[in-house]
Amino acid sequence: MEFNDFTAVQVRVARPTDQFEEVVGFYEKGIGLRRLTEFSGHNGYHGVILGLPGLSYHLEFTKHDDGSPCKAPTQDNLLVFYIPSEEEISKVTARLGEMGYAEVEPENPYWREKGKTIEDPDGWRVVLMNTNGI
Repeated sequence: MEFNDFTAVQVRVARPTDQFEEVVGFYEKGIGLRRLTEFSGHNGYHGVILGLPGLSYHLEFTKHDDGSPCKAPTQDNLLVFYIPSEEEISKVTARLGEMGYAEVEPENPYWREKGKTIEDPDGWRVVLMNTNGI
């Protein structure tokens, strides 16, 4: 049986949060993603879509008028950015550090080998991995 017959033109990871401004700031100002679009008033939902222009994957953060809790279920729920440049990783970690987000010890020691792990305001972890990816 062949399992490679799936195609998609875009991938978006969407997540609610009760710390909307802090989470958006972490990814936009700290990580350096760009605000691609935003919306409000969609049945009580408001959101921001962040990513890198021209690429087909995005992060969406939403809040709802009635609340939008979204704490990380474990310390190993990760968003991994593969960044070949150590200098770029240093810039991002310095910006995040100035915002009050320090490096944390990863649950899985694999991520420590070539990466830096930082928690966002909701406790979701981001790994800045110093490799070319897979």
